[in-house]
Amino acid sequence: MFVLAIDTALAACSAAVLDTETDSIVAGDSLLMERGHAETLIPLVEQVMAAAGLDFEHLARIAVTIGPGSFTGLRVGLSAARGFGLTSNRPVVGVTTLAALAAPYLAQDDAVPVVTAIDARHGHVFLQMFGVGARTLIAPRVTSVREAARSVAIGAVRLVGSGAALVAEAWPPAEQPPLLVDETVAPDVAWVARLGAVADPEAAEPRPLYLRSPDAKPQDKARVARR
Repeated sequence: MFVLAIDTALAACSAAVLDTETDSIVAGDSLLMERGHAETLIPLVEQVMAAAGLDFEHLARIAVTIGPGSFTGLRVGLSAARGFGLTSNRPVVGVTTLAALAAPYLAQDDAVPVVTAIDARHGHVFLQMFGVGARTLIAPRVTSVREAARSVAIGAVRLVGSGAALVAEAWPPAEQPPLLVDETVAPDVAWVARLGAVADPEAAEPRPLYLRSPDAKPQDKARVARR
């Protein structure tokens, strides 16, 4: 079957089509960007689908990253994926950025824990830790960098994500240092597709995983009086 994957949650705008029978990417592209996902995504998806030689009716499902990540980026990707799913009558499944970043390392060797740490700003990271067999050891959460380092320093581990170096810098000096520190800023969309292909549509709903409230908040004071 063919799976269209979309990622706009972090510092990239990405789309790809996976052929699950051959486990190969038929077509895909990824553009690093902090802003501009809304203007870029639809043309990018059209380009990828054209390169794959497919229409939406050929897809079995659509996978989209649900966060944690940029509030604006998440809404762009989720809105587009839901729209594509609605018009093509195809299921849409959500994949977390934390799982997608960890997936290639777990596929390579799932005997060594993988910690995903995404920079959440203000001295915090979005964190998840995966153990043997990709079992969740620490559930998705937002936590201080220092607390993150303290909680995952339990032996040989690998760190991945935009907050990986931050956690490594706060590593307890008495503990074994990380085996790997990969500062990848966005997941490989191919792994978003692979995780989406095996996800249960009933459990992996395309709903945003924010983990915290937005930094930008409406002003409650000094409101202009309505007439």
